[in-house]
Amino acid sequence: MNKAVSEGENQPHTAGEIREHMMVHAMGEGSHDGVEGVHVGTVDCIEGVYIKLTKSDSPDGKHHLIPLAWVAKVDPERNVVFLNKDPETVRNEWHEV
Repeated sequence: MNKAVSEGENQPHTAGEIREHMMVHAMGEGSHDGVEGVHVGTVDCIEGVYIKLTKSDSPDGKHHLIPLAWVAKVDPERNVVFLNKDPETVRNEWHEV
């Protein structure tokens, strides 16, 4: 079982909580589909200790990987993964696949 721990809240999250097509939102001012935060992608799948983002929702048309350790919380009711990073950090540090 893969676990990621948010740096801010020390809450464990399992990869099993994260589902395909969930929105991924970074910390910051904004909203997307009525959900707070800045939309940075959509979950394609989990690969090891990474979330793979869909290429169709990417600014460069490529898949990107972000560490599960960046997950602050998962809201299955609103279908959103919230990250503990700002959007600039996410885009600068994600791994292109």
